[in-house]
Amino acid sequence: MTVFNHFFIAMGTPAQGAPSPWVQLLPFALVLAIFYFVILLPMKRKQQKVDTFLSALKSGDRIVTSGGMYGTITRVSDQSVQLQVADKVRVEVSRNAIVGYQGQEPVAPEAGQAS
Repeated sequence: MTVFNHFFIAMGTPAQGAPSPWVQLLPFALVLAIFYFVILLPMKRKQQKVDTFLSALKSGDRIVTSGGMYGTITRVSDQSVQLQVADKVRVEVSRNAIVGYQGQEPVAPEAGQAS
């Protein structure tokens, strides 16, 4: 007999009383479903909330950055915003650095923070 014949004989029908291969895959499928609903779905919803927040930024919003800088938005572009942090002091920051409005709970997770 060749090696292939031994392989196909080993893969033959399961012995009497042995569970089918589909039943053996059921626990794996359940673990994947739990992983999806407990971890991936909430992360996806959180990211959608952050994306909505960042796209709604407009001039005049009082925000806080992930570095802790407070300021008022004076100009908005696709990738960055200009903040006025003091009289005649303006800085350009990335939109992704903005984590929330001043005085409210942060919308975006801060860098280095696991949530």
